[in-house]
Amino acid sequence: MIALTFRRYSSLTVIFVLITIGLFGCRGEKFDRGAWIERGGNTLSPFKMRLMGSLMEGLEDGPEAAIEVCQLVAPEIADEVSPMGVELGRTSHRLRNEHNAPKKWIQPLLDGYLATPTKTDPDVVQLEDGGVGYVEPIFVQRMCLACHGSALSSGVASRIDKHYPRDQARDFEEGDFRGLFWVVFSAVKVESR
Repeated sequence: MIALTFRRYSSLTVIFVLITIGLFGCRGEKFDRGAWIERGGNTLSPFKMRLMGSLMEGLEDGPEAAIEVCQLVAPEIADEVSPMGVELGRTSHRLRNEHNAPKKWIQPLLDGYLATPTKTDPDVVQLEDGGVGYVEPIFVQRMCLACHGSALSSGVASRIDKHYPRDQARDFEEGDFRGLFWVVFSAVKVESR
């Protein structure tokens, strides 16, 4: 009788352990890089489209107006298009706005893109808190040179100096790596996927 009871509890213990491992211990096996890269790109797309549209509108009024878009409108767009439990933004190795400094989890990814300037694919990582981080490289386009190139007009230069006295985001050329768009899916958002 004692042996039978022991076996029953042993079997129940084994089943409990297997269920626990299945639910909690195999998170790494559930991490589908391709799916998260697709999800990150889809989440970021409305932000990029609205930001580009706003920058194009700003440029119609001159590059000085585009500076205002980056400073004031871009954060508003990010807030408006971020689903609940998701945060997104931009960062760079050469900052214009210090509020866009790379988060701790982004820095190794940023360093990786700098070490391999030809890398154009997005990347994704699991975060320590159980969330997921997505990054996508930004490359300088011709229209960006009015504010990020080496031949800035005096009006653009003075406007940048006024808003960003420690600006490092000049002297880029078309096609240069400019920085990263990033998305963070909180652990709660990851679990509800």
